[in-house]
Amino acid sequence: MRHLLTAVGSMGAAAAACMLLAAPASATDQFSRSQFDVVFPGQKPTTTYYAQNTASQKNGLISGKSMLSWQIVDDQAIDLSQRFTSFKVTARLEERLTKTSEDHVVTTKTCDLTRLVNDNYTWFLDEPVNNCLAPSTTYDGEVWWSADSTVVYDIEGDGKAAITKNLQGSPLVHG
Repeated sequence: MRHLLTAVGSMGAAAAACMLLAAPASATDQFSRSQFDVVFPGQKPTTTYYAQNTASQKNGLISGKSMLSWQIVDDQAIDLSQRFTSFKVTARLEERLTKTSEDHVVTTKTCDLTRLVNDNYTWFLDEPVNNCLAPSTTYDGEVWWSADSTVVYDIEGDGKAAITKNLQGSPLVHG
């Protein structure tokens, strides 16, 4: 019975994540979603991380953001020790001259989420603390814009170097 309740609870959390990440965007917001799993050494639970990259055009400005959320995959023995020595996301606002040309970074910002991900096994809220915002710039409708991000994390006690995850960029904004 306990396993059934755990499975139902996990499915509920997954459904909540899908609903949060499926929230409708305005006509000027273009977003993409990515996810990746992190497997920790010892009894720490495997965790799935979700990223939503959004490019938004409003009032003559274009901005880019990356929102991260996460959940443990299976209820396991909870280890309250630190999971990461470092967990950082870099959000980028990029432009390209044509739809198929190379991206050029216009603005960027790196946000340190180490404390937040270490203190919370699960996080599905859309709050400033789990959003990394690349600075806005003047919108030029002649170029193609997108928001992109990279997560770099170092797992505590795994004896390996930091891992880099390049996340899917938002759809292009143009016109």
